[in-house]
Amino acid sequence: MKRILRSAPSTVVAMALLLLAFLAFNNRPAAADGARALPLPSVDLPPAQANSAVVVLAGGCFWGVQGVFQHVKGVTNAVSGYAGGDKKTAEYEIVSMGGSGHAESVQVTYDPRQISYGRLLQIFFSVVHDPTQLNRQGPDTGTQYRSAIFPMNDEQADVAKAYIAQLDDTHTFKKAIATKIEPGRTFYPAEGYHQDFLTRNPTYPYIVINDLPKVENLRKQLPGLYRAK
Repeated sequence: MKRILRSAPSTVVAMALLLLAFLAFNNRPAAADGARALPLPSVDLPPAQANSAVVVLAGGCFWGVQGVFQHVKGVTNAVSGYAGGDKKTAEYEIVSMGGSGHAESVQVTYDPRQISYGRLLQIFFSVVHDPTQLNRQGPDTGTQYRSAIFPMNDEQADVAKAYIAQLDDTHTFKKAIATKIEPGRTFYPAEGYHQDFLTRNPTYPYIVINDLPKVENLRKQLPGLYRAK
């Protein structure tokens, strides 16, 4: 539903954007409506001495996922891309058709001396997306929009598994978490026109309806982790 319209007549583009806005509003994810701060993971990675670490997360359209993490203190970089499939299919036109095995993902680089891996998972599950939705987020459907964590190592995988179990055991959500943990996958950066899309297109209807509310929820629910720029 979020396909970028290029080289189309302005009237067609305007009508398409209006339709997109209508569909997005009526199918917006719960995370965009009433996100709430979740408890911290009871298990987290120990404090690290290194100043850089990476986590790859998938939670629907990568525009919003990237946009939220770009507003998180301690995050030094966030790149939209694809994970879960082969290098030869890591292209938007292929991934958007479904069946490639890829999920729209974001590679988050962070300073573990400023923010922990567990904190990033807390943000991911609370304001980035609705982790109970299976193979969809809001108006976007298909396995390419699934909720997934692509751990860099066994330690990241163990913390993610423990946090999902913690949230499920305490019935934090009304439904079971659908997030899958998929180790051993390679991340491939997306095309340039997808990078920083929220920042560069703040008035784009899809962004206004689906993604800017997530950034606002981060500011409201986790103010200590929020940065304006």
